[in-house]
Amino acid sequence: SPSTVSRRLAAISAWFRYAGAEGFIKSNPMVSVRRPRVSRESVSTGLDKTELSSLVDAAKADSIQSYALILLLSMNGLRISEALGINLDDLGTERGHVTIKIRRKGGKVSTIPLNSITAGAIARLAVGRDDGPLFRTGEQRMTRQGAWRLVRKLAKRSVPEKADEIHPHSMRHSFATLSLDAGAPLHVVQDAM
Repeated sequence: SPSTVSRRLAAISAWFRYAGAEGFIKSNPMVSVRRPRVSRESVSTGLDKTELSSLVDAAKADSIQSYALILLLSMNGLRISEALGINLDDLGTERGHVTIKIRRKGGKVSTIPLNSITAGAIARLAVGRDDGPLFRTGEQRMTRQGAWRLVRKLAKRSVPEKADEIHPHSMRHSFATLSLDAGAPLHVVQDAM
């Protein structure tokens, strides 16, 4: 598809730009390569309420880490990089609510409240640990690729007919769509995202 071609050309172009900046090549052969036009408008609405509920149930049955991650992505609309960047010392409380500090795009730090279900899942995930990343594989921070594989595995179990379309960012789309469907004002959803 045009978006795939464009994304791959962007990666190659960035690599050649780096090689040029480091002095490995004299000129960037990608300068004159034209990329296909790609619409900036997203048509994805994510999962509907029933599909998201099935995905959350599959995550709960899989592991506490899967459950906490899917809840954060779908109930708070986090980007996968924001969720995976959370450390245990980012957890806190404010006015009786469990909160979490996240690093947004551009390095901005935000403190967001968690609902009781998500807070409970995160508390169970953090039992016995004092520091380090919240989401991990072994002793290392979970990678974006690991999260992608986890979401795809859960999607195949819960909504197999849509499994090939579901990825971590789908939960962000679901959060926005379901929040607006529930009557949340647009500016509130925009602020949350």
